[in-house]
Amino acid sequence: MPYDVARVRAAYPALAEGFAHFDGAGGTQTAAPVIDAVAGAMRGATGNRSTAFAPGRRALELVAGARAAVADLLGAEPAGVVLGPSATALTYTLARTLGATWRPGDEVVLSRLDHDANVRPWVQAAEAAGATVRWAEFDPDSGELPAGQYADLVGARTRLVAVTAGSNAIGTVPDVAAIAKTAHAAGALVCVDGVHSVPHGPTDLATLGADFLVTSAYKWSGPHLAAMVADPARWAALRPAKLLPSADAVPDRFEFGTPSFPLLAGVTAAVDHLASLDPAAAGDRRARVRAGLTAAQAHEEAVFDRLLAGLAALPGLTLLGSPARRCPTVSFRLAGLSPADTAAELGAAGLCLSHGDYYAYEYFQRMGLRADGGAVRASVYHYNTVEEVDRLLAELARIATRGGRMAR
Repeated sequence: MPYDVARVRAAYPALAEGFAHFDGAGGTQTAAPVIDAVAGAMRGATGNRSTAFAPGRRALELVAGARAAVADLLGAEPAGVVLGPSATALTYTLARTLGATWRPGDEVVLSRLDHDANVRPWVQAAEAAGATVRWAEFDPDSGELPAGQYADLVGARTRLVAVTAGSNAIGTVPDVAAIAKTAHAAGALVCVDGVHSVPHGPTDLATLGADFLVTSAYKWSGPHLAAMVADPARWAALRPAKLLPSADAVPDRFEFGTPSFPLLAGVTAAVDHLASLDPAAAGDRRARVRAGLTAAQAHEEAVFDRLLAGLAALPGLTLLGSPARRCPTVSFRLAGLSPADTAAELGAAGLCLSHGDYYAYEYFQRMGLRADGGAVRASVYHYNTVEEVDRLLAELARIATRGGRMAR
């Protein structure tokens, strides 16, 4: 069955406002079933978790439902799903917990391609432990992150390798499985940032070779919550700093405070929404999620190919990177205009694009562009259309012509 983008778009009430959203890498619009689930959970009686009364049991069910949904999305076990407010917060929790076991002379290997949420927590944990940080470098021309370099970076004292499964700046999809194989051969753990990759195709924890994998629901049509998944036995071996009366079971011991039960209802609804993207899909939710994201991925790639070709043809526009495998995300700069001015011009025309460094701090530092305003980012999600791409390209052509005149 052909991908019906009109049917998909109808599930997003915000799209009726007429904006063209090319900022999915910073957060997607919310699907109607998610909005309904959150509102429904807020309308009904929900207490704090308890087996003693019905609203308390309802809270328990909402937590369990969200764990099961995320497990189906990522190919994990529900008992290995830790829920939290953001990918950054969850990574800090893990970094502090693992870092407490490191000693001077231990090493961590990080990537300059990553979002800072998968960099700074590890740098700071290493500093606190007296451990050494080693850096994997990307190719500045292509934006590729060569997996072969990890053979020289990873050694007997490596405790952790952190790497992205998809660059939020230029879309690069590194060979995470090969990197993880090298890390595991040396006895190191692997933490994978899946925030930008998970929304754009089927994800499997085991296939990636990740010991820990983090994702954010608001990047795949859901609410502002995140999850980090691992084998339950992996979590059981770790002891985070926590309140004495709080639950000590796994995965609860890594979740601090009372969660937002309505937003957890939204997480479950978001995964169910992804499972509905291919109406012909059959099987359990895991199978339907994979089918839905596969169909969405094909649509996104077709839309992105049109965007990429159009951007490359625009005079005065410079694309950053040309990775062979990428999420549908690209960054660029227009001659004669700052990234902030370019984004503002597009915004005035109802086109939503991010600008700056998008927290890809090391990437833009390495490229020498961070102090100069970074770049403008266009990312495609499964509700974007070729008509929106043409609208964006036409506006960029207009801005580029005017910008060139202003530069002269």
